[in-house]
Amino acid sequence: MIAMTCRIHTGADGAAHWLDSPHFDGQGTIDVHALGSPVVPHPESVAVLVELDHRMLAALAGDPWAAEAENILGFTRYANGTDAPSRLVELVRARATGDSAVAAARALFEAAGYQVVVCADQPGRIVDRLIRPVYNAALRLVDEGLATQADLDLTCRLGLGYVDGPVERVERGGLAHHYDVTAALFETFGTPGFAPAARSVAAAQRRAART
Repeated sequence: MIAMTCRIHTGADGAAHWLDSPHFDGQGTIDVHALGSPVVPHPESVAVLVELDHRMLAALAGDPWAAEAENILGFTRYANGTDAPSRLVELVRARATGDSAVAAARALFEAAGYQVVVCADQPGRIVDRLIRPVYNAALRLVDEGLATQADLDLTCRLGLGYVDGPVERVERGGLAHHYDVTAALFETFGTPGFAPAARSVAAAQRRAART
């Protein structure tokens, strides 16, 4: 096999700073558009990867449902707000994305040492859709006086096996950041679990006052 080529199109930030171009089995070229890089078609490429952050693929790559988009995918490296990014990459597959493009993208990230999950092009993807209601619930329980923050976090660590408690985790990542993510999900889905908790609302208001 000829080592597949990875071309990283740099932007203001993003994948250009954390994704090496490893050699891995395959033939052809993968184009990676980092955050801030203009997204252009590469019909000859095995896969075209668009870094998303919290955005949807459909917002950046034209119409990813069209047949000619069969080599286009989105991706993001998950991070808890301002925490150091994790080794998890969420790979976003559109309806038109072909299996060969998914396989090539997965091979690229795994060769670089990342864990890959594949999901549909929906707001919040997997991680934020799961954890933001948990963070909101934990913040509300503290606000309602059920337990102190320390006791609630300790209960989750010892009773549920969490590495860290939900309140300390969301505060470490940034309450204003949590507000931004969960407010956008609440606006989209209207699910009560996504309604921002009061402490994150206050954090967002303090940020606005500073700026």
